[in-house]
Amino acid sequence: MNHPQIIYRLLAAEAWQQAQLAGSFVGSEHDVRDGFIHFSTATQVAETAARHYAGQAGLLLLSVSAPALGDALRWEPSRGGALFPHLYGALPLSAVTRVDELTLSGGKHVFPTDLT
Repeated sequence: MNHPQIIYRLLAAEAWQQAQLAGSFVGSEHDVRDGFIHFSTATQVAETAARHYAGQAGLLLLSVSAPALGDALRWEPSRGGALFPHLYGALPLSAVTRVDELTLSGGKHVFPTDLT
């Protein structure tokens, strides 16, 4: 199966600032509890935002190179059996290729139109 080359992580701006100071992102409380860092594909990320970050201002969208994560990245079934990317380990900042600030419109996050 061909998986996307770019995967996405929603993250509060403060958490991103902390990751930059630390040199990597080790995950949110939710990630630590689950044992991996949750990611989404371009087709999954809007639903993830609506489900887990509804109405949250100050949210960033990290674009991450999936190949840069190597064997620590696994594709596992989640919501409705769809395969989601899960990272078993810290996210190295070098794998982040782009950071976009998400705005809210009518309570919903507005995503860049060029997600792949």
